[in-house]
Amino acid sequence: MPLLRIRNLSVDFTTASGKFRAVDGVDQDVDTGEILAIVGESGSGKSVSMLALMGLLPWTASVSADEISFDGHDLLTMTRQSRRQIIGKELAMIFQEPMSSLNPCFTVGWQVKEALRFHLGLNRADRQRRAIELFEQVGIPDPERRLSAFPHQMSGGMNQRVMIAMAIACKPKLLIADEPTTALDVTIQAQILDLLRSLREETGMGLVLITHDMGVVAETAERVSVQYAGQKVEEQSVYSLFHSPHHPYSVALLDALPERATERLLPTIPGMVPGQFDRPEGCLFSPRCRFADDKCRAHSPKQQNAQLGFAKCFYPRNTAERNAS
Repeated sequence: MPLLRIRNLSVDFTTASGKFRAVDGVDQDVDTGEILAIVGESGSGKSVSMLALMGLLPWTASVSADEISFDGHDLLTMTRQSRRQIIGKELAMIFQEPMSSLNPCFTVGWQVKEALRFHLGLNRADRQRRAIELFEQVGIPDPERRLSAFPHQMSGGMNQRVMIAMAIACKPKLLIADEPTTALDVTIQAQILDLLRSLREETGMGLVLITHDMGVVAETAERVSVQYAGQKVEEQSVYSLFHSPHHPYSVALLDALPERATERLLPTIPGMVPGQFDRPEGCLFSPRCRFADDKCRAHSPKQQNAQLGFAKCFYPRNTAERNAS
């Protein structure tokens, strides 16, 4: 049984002008010790789907799913009190914006140690010792002094490392990392990714990596889920996706990588991810897809089989190329 199992997850936001579906029927599995990467443009529902899992969406959001289970726990029927015993301890998340996630009224040390007190029941001395150890792990210099600093006294990169330290403090079974290295320089990025991999090897922790960086995906992940406009459009192993992508969106994403560019101008994907008022009736990628026809524009495609990367497309890459030739 997977460590995390999600079936038919949808998230709707209520706005003044109506409802907007940010996540649309997503299925996801993560096994113990597995590293899954979720990729896609901004607006693809990557972060929202994981925030729904954590129970951290605002009151304007409504979540529906056939199943959301974690380590044998049914998160759909679980009480808030029971969920609080899991979230932050067994299921943790590194948030994308550390300055808006850390409380500006408390020192960063207090915030890390509060998680240790609530979930592990450590005494004051053990909390101090563990907090220093965590800061050293994530590369924060002079950790004992930094524990007394407030978030506004530290750089964005330092606050991001504090968030990572807080997330791994209780050695979770599953860690969701939402762009964990965005605010960090390349050297620290490599250190953080090495740290996450080593934690996986030591503890068997599963890792969900939300990222735009395909280089990070290639070096870190084992399986990749590609999302577009709230839907999962393809899922393959890292090797298979990079060598044989099937959905036209996956193909376009990889073609846009600088190292793959064969011409002077970098290839781009025309248009934008559809919003609340411009969602097409058929395939959501059809307005931007060079293979789209009337069938694509009128009907929503079904998911293909595993050999075609579970691509949600009428014309996965092999078929599309034959039709184009």
